[in-house]
Amino acid sequence: MSPVDRVPVLRGRGEEERALRRLLDGATTGSGGALVLAGPPGMGKTALLDLAAAHASPGFRVLRVSGVEPESRLRYSGLHALLHPIAAAARLPDAQAGALAAALESGAAGGGLALPAAVLGLLSAVAAERPVLACVDDADLLDPASREVLSFAARRLSGAPVVLLFAARSPGRDLAGLPVRVLEGLDAAAVREVAGDLAPGKVAEDLLAAVDQIARGNPLALAELIGALTPDQLAGLAAPPVAPPRDGRLWRAHADRLAALPARARRLLLLVAADPGVEAETLIRAARPACALAALEPAEHAGLLRCADDRYDFPDPAVRAVAYHSASLLHRRQAHRLLAHLLESRGRDGRTGRRLRWAWHRAWARDGDPARLAGELAEAALGARQAGGHPEPYLALAKAAELTPHDDPAKAERLAAAARHAWVAGRPQAARSLLAGLRSLTTAPDGLRGRVQLLHGSLELLGGETRSAREELLSAAAWLLESHRMLGVRALVRAADASYRAGDNRAFLAIARQAAALRRPDETVATQLMFEYLAGMAFTFSGSHREAAGPLRRVVELAGSIRDPAVLVWACVASMLLGEDDTAHRLSARAVEAARLRGAASAVPQLLEYTIYPEIWMGRYPSVAATAAQGLSLARETGQLNTAAQHLAWLAITAAVEGDQETCRIRADAAIDLAEAHGLGVAGAVATWALSYLDLAAGRPADAANRLRAERRTSSHVVIRVMSTPHFIEACARTGDRVRAASALRVLERWVGSTSSPGLRALVARCRALLAPPGEAEELFQEALDLHGQAAYEFEAARTRLLYGSALRRERRPGAARTHLHAALETFERYGARLWTEQARAELRASGEPVRPAPEAAAGELTAQQLQIARMVAEGATNKEVAEQLFLSRRTVEHHLRNVFSRLGIRSRVELVRLMS
Repeated sequence: MSPVDRVPVLRGRGEEERALRRLLDGATTGSGGALVLAGPPGMGKTALLDLAAAHASPGFRVLRVSGVEPESRLRYSGLHALLHPIAAAARLPDAQAGALAAALESGAAGGGLALPAAVLGLLSAVAAERPVLACVDDADLLDPASREVLSFAARRLSGAPVVLLFAARSPGRDLAGLPVRVLEGLDAAAVREVAGDLAPGKVAEDLLAAVDQIARGNPLALAELIGALTPDQLAGLAAPPVAPPRDGRLWRAHADRLAALPARARRLLLLVAADPGVEAETLIRAARPACALAALEPAEHAGLLRCADDRYDFPDPAVRAVAYHSASLLHRRQAHRLLAHLLESRGRDGRTGRRLRWAWHRAWARDGDPARLAGELAEAALGARQAGGHPEPYLALAKAAELTPHDDPAKAERLAAAARHAWVAGRPQAARSLLAGLRSLTTAPDGLRGRVQLLHGSLELLGGETRSAREELLSAAAWLLESHRMLGVRALVRAADASYRAGDNRAFLAIARQAAALRRPDETVATQLMFEYLAGMAFTFSGSHREAAGPLRRVVELAGSIRDPAVLVWACVASMLLGEDDTAHRLSARAVEAARLRGAASAVPQLLEYTIYPEIWMGRYPSVAATAAQGLSLARETGQLNTAAQHLAWLAITAAVEGDQETCRIRADAAIDLAEAHGLGVAGAVATWALSYLDLAAGRPADAANRLRAERRTSSHVVIRVMSTPHFIEACARTGDRVRAASALRVLERWVGSTSSPGLRALVARCRALLAPPGEAEELFQEALDLHGQAAYEFEAARTRLLYGSALRRERRPGAARTHLHAALETFERYGARLWTEQARAELRASGEPVRPAPEAAAGELTAQQLQIARMVAEGATNKEVAEQLFLSRRTVEHHLRNVFSRLGIRSRVELVRLMS
């Protein structure tokens, strides 16, 4: 193999690799240096040393040493291991040669500079023939004398062709003054790449998220956890792992760190591991008569434990897992029994959080009859609010099911409840594994089947194939409509939602007809709302917009007394179809807030989708970008690929508005790939709309018209078709296809005519102006601007001014044209819409006005996208991490960051951190 072939591939360490290459390149020109790679075990410090050695070979002389515990008290043992291959390779001054010989032969050396100077001189002399790379791994375990001498040499390498690298858990005082690069956990993109390298098949996003909750981006933890996944875990039939493999290097590393602590500290750490976030007061009572705070100091100094707001926890979940699972079963039960005793006086006081913790510890301690313990725990879990505390209700219900006798029907009920709570908490992998456990039970109540199918269908709707989800949900509705009517109607609405996402209007209409036949006069408010929603949407999909207004209006009215976020979202959709964007935005925000208060993590990414619809209409693109980025991140964490596709598509729209062509295509292509794999017509339609929007902004109206024309032939997604109609009409008008434009306008007019929205009527007036004969367009453009003035559609008003100004310029009225073009330009510049800005400038030049260069924003004035990137960078994110989280190209991030530095008058990330804080 060539040297290039031997270079290892490290995921997510591009910046570190570039830093190493810069050092090596400097050494080849006679100016070396040093670097300390710091980070906890498993972060890839040794792998980076291997990478440096691979890049250095064969032009460098490579020296390596690794600190080991048994030699850490032998003076100069580390120096001996590193330098003995070259000790005789150079002639040194007598004093230095004597000091070096004494150190390497007997571990003795006099004070002063003789030995440090000898080491520096030896490395420099050897490097006279070819550059030297010296790698010191596990520098923390090197004997202090060797570490002190090597750090002395490292601080004086700038004029020598030598690179000295240290890998350590923390730099420490001995390595002070040397450049340090602290290795953080891998970002989400690198985690997926590592999983792709290690797993024989694709690891599901939700399983990977569960694994990374333990690993926290630690490469070794990821490698060991992914390598230990079972076929059932990979298939989603078994729960994700809760600890690193016991036979792995990371387990041993953490176990060794824990074993080095005093016995009292280890005993208290087991209590913290059994009850993460435990109060200091509880630990103080547990440690009496000793002082708990003093006993825990060694663990805090070692970085194993942290205290915040008088609560103790482990910064690293993997350390917590090792601290708990490495203890014997007897010691674990004793810890739980003690915690239950300490919480008992408050566990019965009715406060559900403490009551749940008390019941949880009693259950794990097996402190009583298992059936009674199971009942106590299930009751406490069902009464608790799901807010991410310990234990999470789904874990408590799963434990209660485990303790319940096999022939007790309550076992199935508790498993099903655990699965539902896991799904609500955003743990789809755990939900699926719990549902799989139901298959082996023979005592499940008949009434449970419908609820289980509803949960299966809901999981499939968020992360699977839409057709399969619809069938599962329809089957659930058939079981539930008589026994649990509210759940049965909810299953019908979710089946309709699956049809909506697939763009299958016929299936939606069929479900709406089925629902209409099931209505009763005595429905609850929430059930009435859902029936009215299906009726209103059915009229909308049939093009009967005036008939739709009545049911949709009743949906909004009924929403006033609704608290369930999953029901509120339908009221948001109804408001949007009525053209009441402010109401839709308010209802969606209310739904998101309600979901967060309930701890319903699985609902938030989907609810954020419905926040975006009205924001798109109102042209609040910076807000769309922030909402969609948050929704995408949450959707990935909770394994909701279908929702992720939708947020990717909306992010493609915002990139099109900004004129970022590369990023728009990256996002749109990713959304389309997911849409094709999962039958998501809506996500595919939005992504195609984004690409056509980009074509229109870039002055390619024919391409925009062709994209939207093809989408309209293959997709029946009415809502997105109507939303994209103003762009389709504009593209057709600019390419002379007035027949298709007029046909699309008639459809838009029918819907907008059923609303009272001035913003929507402004868009209709603009489209009419584009198709109007000579002499009639001006009045229509002016009508559109008057209507824009009554609404909050600022960006669309600027687009209308651009089109109006262009029309006036073609009519040879440059003075009137420039008034509108200047106003449009100012808005586009403020939004950072580069391509629209270029169009406005081009029109101004064509009108005969010399256009000034694009002005720099005032110091401190950032666009919303720049502000978002600045905040992420100030919080420590790399350019790659920002690009991954916001689905931008890295080049776009670098472009924005350069502008941020320029506008804020700063030169470095350090200054940015100081300024943003």
